[in-house]
Amino acid sequence: MARSWGEAFAEFFMFLYKVTYYWWEAIFKCILPSKWFKKDVAGQRVLITGAGSGLGKLMAQRFMELGCNLVLWDVNTESVRSMEEEMGRHVQCKAYTVDLADRDQIYQAADRVKQELGTVDILVNNAGIVTGRKFLDCPDNLIEKTMAVNANAHFWTVKAFLPAMMAQNKGHIVNIASSAGLFGVTGLADYCASKFAAVGFDESLRFELETMGRTGLNTTVVCPYFINTGMFDGVQTRFPWLLPILDPVQTVDSIMDAVLCNQAIIILPRFLYVAYALKGVLPVKVQRVLNAHMGISASMDTFVGRSKAE
Repeated sequence: MARSWGEAFAEFFMFLYKVTYYWWEAIFKCILPSKWFKKDVAGQRVLITGAGSGLGKLMAQRFMELGCNLVLWDVNTESVRSMEEEMGRHVQCKAYTVDLADRDQIYQAADRVKQELGTVDILVNNAGIVTGRKFLDCPDNLIEKTMAVNANAHFWTVKAFLPAMMAQNKGHIVNIASSAGLFGVTGLADYCASKFAAVGFDESLRFELETMGRTGLNTTVVCPYFINTGMFDGVQTRFPWLLPILDPVQTVDSIMDAVLCNQAIIILPRFLYVAYALKGVLPVKVQRVLNAHMGISASMDTFVGRSKAE
């Protein structure tokens, strides 16, 4: 049945109103203090994968300080048990040894969490690995493991905990991706593929939840440049004043602000927002010249990483 001119005009007016409103909302949230928009998460249960070190450990500490109860997953039993003992003095904290490359282990651990502790309010998919080898030098099994941990594991954790969040129309899913999920980087073909997958998964999931009317659920995807956690030891940046190797503490500060403000995507450092916008309009050959000039194409040439260093 054809719509009247009045109905079409009303629909177009509402479209313009929403676009204008949300545009100004985003501007105000950029310039006003983040503390004005932060939600209270005290008493909520937060599950963090890869919690035994790096960003995962730092985020666990921050959520503990906010009064959250913690569920810590890591493949390293010793480190995650140590955190359970330490943080358990302040909040409810339970550690599980889980290999995020193993779907069955993920589902089994998720069932244990639900049986022993109950629902999860905030899920942080943080676990990640990097091989740091040129594509043809990377064994098939390492490529498969990279995809399993950095991308596929997100599917299984979200499948395990999302239904309860949907039933309550409340929850938050945080996917730690990378700026390598927005830009291809020489020497990181498998890593970039896995992080592009994480970014696409988060965006698609967010739209899907909105379409289903689950307005109380939020997702945040985190896309940082190289972080000084040991994972990318040895990498170099030509212009550190523009593209610095990120400090882990400052990075977690920004991530926590984004999560508490229900920010959909955060890219670090801020210069990469400009680079991401330009990517859509610059010719590919210009992008190649810029990558070479900025030193990005050679950034992995001196990569050491945790595995090689150990």
